Amino acid sequence: MSNRIGVRELVELTVRTGDLDPVTTNSNNTALLGAQIHRKLQAAHDADYEKEVYLAQTVTVNDHAYTIDGRADGVDSSQARVIIEEIKTSARDWADVTQNTKDRYWAQARVYGHFLCDKRDLPEVELDLIYYQTNTDQITRFTEVATAEALADYFQDLLNDFGDWLKMRSDIIAARDVSIEPLAFPFPAYRKGQRELAAAVYRTVANHTRLFVEAPTGTGKTISTLFPAIKAMGAGLIQRLFYLTAKQSTRHVAEEAMTLLAQGGLVAKSITLTAKDTITFPEEPDDPTINPYMLGYYDRLKPALKDILGHENAITRATIESYARKHTLDPFEFSLDVSLFCDVIICDYNYLFDPAVYLQRFFAEDDPTNFFLVDEAHNLVARAREMYSASVTDSDFTSLRQSLDAKKGQGLPAIKGALTKVITAFDAAWLSVDSQPLTFQRDQLDDFIGQLTTFTTAVHDWLGLPPEARDQALVDLVLPVFFAATSYLRIADYYNSAYETEIASTDGQLVFTELCLDPSAFIDACIQKGGGAVFFSATLSPLDYYQDVLGGQENSLAYRLTSPFPQDNLKVVVTTNITPTYRLREQSLPALIASLTVMVSTKPGHYLVFLPSHSYLTTVAAAFQQANPDLECLVQGSQMDGAARSAFLARFRDDDTPVIGFAVLGGIFSEGIDLGGAKLIGVAIVTVGLPGLNPETDELRRYFDQQGKDGFAYAYQLPGFNNVLQAGGRVIRGMHDVGVVLLADSRFAGPRYAPLFPPHWTHAQVTNGVDSLAQVLTQFWEAHDENQPHP
Repeated sequence: MSNRIGVRELVELTVRTGDLDPVTTNSNNTALLGAQIHRKLQAAHDADYEKEVYLAQTVTVNDHAYTIDGRADGVDSSQARVIIEEIKTSARDWADVTQNTKDRYWAQARVYGHFLCDKRDLPEVELDLIYYQTNTDQITRFTEVATAEALADYFQDLLNDFGDWLKMRSDIIAARDVSIEPLAFPFPAYRKGQRELAAAVYRTVANHTRLFVEAPTGTGKTISTLFPAIKAMGAGLIQRLFYLTAKQSTRHVAEEAMTLLAQGGLVAKSITLTAKDTITFPEEPDDPTINPYMLGYYDRLKPALKDILGHENAITRATIESYARKHTLDPFEFSLDVSLFCDVIICDYNYLFDPAVYLQRFFAEDDPTNFFLVDEAHNLVARAREMYSASVTDSDFTSLRQSLDAKKGQGLPAIKGALTKVITAFDAAWLSVDSQPLTFQRDQLDDFIGQLTTFTTAVHDWLGLPPEARDQALVDLVLPVFFAATSYLRIADYYNSAYETEIASTDGQLVFTELCLDPSAFIDACIQKGGGAVFFSATLSPLDYYQDVLGGQENSLAYRLTSPFPQDNLKVVVTTNITPTYRLREQSLPALIASLTVMVSTKPGHYLVFLPSHSYLTTVAAAFQQANPDLECLVQGSQMDGAARSAFLARFRDDDTPVIGFAVLGGIFSEGIDLGGAKLIGVAIVTVGLPGLNPETDELRRYFDQQGKDGFAYAYQLPGFNNVLQAGGRVIRGMHDVGVVLLADSRFAGPRYAPLFPPHWTHAQVTNGVDSLAQVLTQFWEAHDENQPHP
C-alpha cells in the first residue's frame, strides 16, 4: 500500500518560500467564495468539459511507494489541444500577488498537466491559469503550452527537491515498521475482553470497514484499539492513524498509551494537535505583516522540520511550542506541517468532521491508507449536530451598520449597502412567518442567503485591499460578523432534508438557525475519507441506535464487551417509591432525601448525587443539608472555573473524611473523572436523565418519527440514558473497587429502561422504600467488609 501525498503538499514544500500568508491560515473561512466562483466558471463550459478531474501518479522513493494526487479544476477536450484549467480567486490585483504565490499556482497546473499527459498519452497540453479578481469580477487568463516531455522533466525536478522529504518520511516508515514487527502488548496479560477487542479492531482495519464497540470502564479501550491498529500499520494495511477525541483529558490518555508502546520498542512519530487559539503564542501580534512568527515562515520551516523530526517521536503541545520558539515559527501552522510526517495524529473530532476546520491537507481527497479511532463516540452525536448547524443574529448586523455609519473609506459603501439589505432580509423573513416568536420551516431562506452572500463578497473584496486602505480597528469590527455569515453560508451548502430553519425572536433580536437534525450522512461521508473506523465508548447502548445516528447502519459491525471487574463488587439498586418527574418532584422530595440519607449513612464515605438541572440540584442539596446538618456537602456551581472544578475534585481525592457532592447529570463531573478506590464509593442518579423539553428537541423527535423511528427515544430517552450510564460508570474504576449505584426513579424498573441496562447492571435489585433499601445496602457492605477499598 502506497503513501498518499497531495499535489498541494508537494508544491508547498518544494516551491513555497518567504512569509506565511495569513489568508491560508483561515482557508476554510475564505474558501467558500472561491468554491462558488469555481462552480460558476466551470458551469460556463459545454458538455466536453470535465470538472474536478482526479489525477494521480505513483512514484517510488527509498523502496517506498508514494501516490501523489489531487483534482484539476477542469479539463476541456473540445479543442484540438487538450486544455487543463487551474482556477484561482482573490481580491488582490494580479500585480500585487507575490511571485512566490504565482510560482505555486503554475506549479500545480504543471503537475496536473504532467499527470494528464501521462494518463491519456498526450504529446502536449495547454495549461490555462485563470485568475478571478473578486472585487472587480475581472477574469485574467494566462496560457502556457507544454510538451509531455517538458512537464515530465518539471515534475522530476520537483521530486528531486521533494526527495529529501520523501526520504525522511520513508525512513520514518521503515524504522516504524521494523519496530512494530516484534512489538508485544505492553502488559503482562490481557484483561478480560481485551484480546477479543484487539482482534476485532485488527480485522476491522484489514477489512476496511467500521466497528462500533461498547467497552465498559476498565477494559483498557485506548491501548486495546491503538495497539492492534499500529500492528496493522506495520503489516502495511494502513499508513496513518487518527485518534479522534472530544476532550483534552482523553488526548492525554492516548499520549500515555503511545509512550507505553514506545517503552516497549515502538519507534513511531505521533503528534497531538492543539487548537489555534490555544497554542498561538500570546506575544504574536494580530497584524500578520509584523508578526515575526509568520514573516519568513517558509524559509525557516525546512530546518525546523528536520530538527524536530530528527530528535522527537512523541510530539506534544509542549514539544511543538519549544521548537516553534527555537525556529521562530507560528506554532499552529508548524504543528500542521509536522503532522504530514507523523504516523499517529491525536486530535479533536473537528479536524475530521467539522466543515469549518477539517484538515484539508489530509482529507481533501479520500485516502484508504488513513484509519480513524473515534474515542468516547457517544459525544459525537451532539457535537456533529453543532458542527453542521449555524446561526446568525440581526443585532450583530445592525450594530455593525451603526458602527460603520460615520466611517469612510474605500470599499465601505459596498459593505454598508450590503448590511442594510441583510437587515431588511431579516425583517422580511420574519414577516413571512407572521412575526411569530418561534417557527420552524423545511425550506431554506433563499432571499436571505442571497443578501448574506452579497455582504460576504463585499467584505472579502474589502479585505483584499492594500492594508493602508483600511483601518485595523474596522477590520476587528467587521471580521466577527463576516465569519458568522460565512459559517451560515457554508452550512447552507449542506442543507438537505435533514435540516430545518428556525426563526426565533427573543429579547428584541431575530435569530435564524440552520438546524441539523440528523448529521449521520455527513459523518458517514467523513469516515469514507479513510479506510475505516472504530467508534468506541464505555457507554454505547443501544448499539444499533449509535450505528444509525453515527452513519454506520448499513456498513458496520457492532461489538459489546462485558465488564472486566467482578460483578459482585457493584450493587445497582432501583427505588420504585420515588418518581421524580417534573410534576411530582416536590411530592417525591421527602422520599428522595430519606433514600439519599440511607445510602450515605449505611457506609460513610465519598458519594456523588447527580440531578438533571442546576435548579433541581439546588433544591435537593438544600433539603439534604437541612436533614443532615453534620454531613459535609459540596454543590456544583452553575459557573465554575478551572480552579473551582479542581478544588471540587481535590476534596474527593485528597481527603478521606466523608463528603457528599451534588452535581449535574451530563455535566463536567458525570463523565471523564477518575475517582478510584475509596475516593468514590457510590453515586445516586435522580431521574432517567431526559433532556429538558424544548422546541429544538421536539423538532428532532418529530423528524425521527417521520423517518419511521422512535422519535421520543432518539431525541430524549437514549441521549438522557447515556448520561445515566456515564454517571454510573464513575463508581467502579479498578479490579478491587466496591461501590453502589442508586437509581432514584421508578421508571428505571419499567419496560422502557430496564432492557437498556448494560450486562454489568442486569443484576440490579429493586426496592420499594427506605427500609428495603437500607436492608439491601447493609447486606452489600457487610458482604464486602473485608475487601473494602482503601484510599
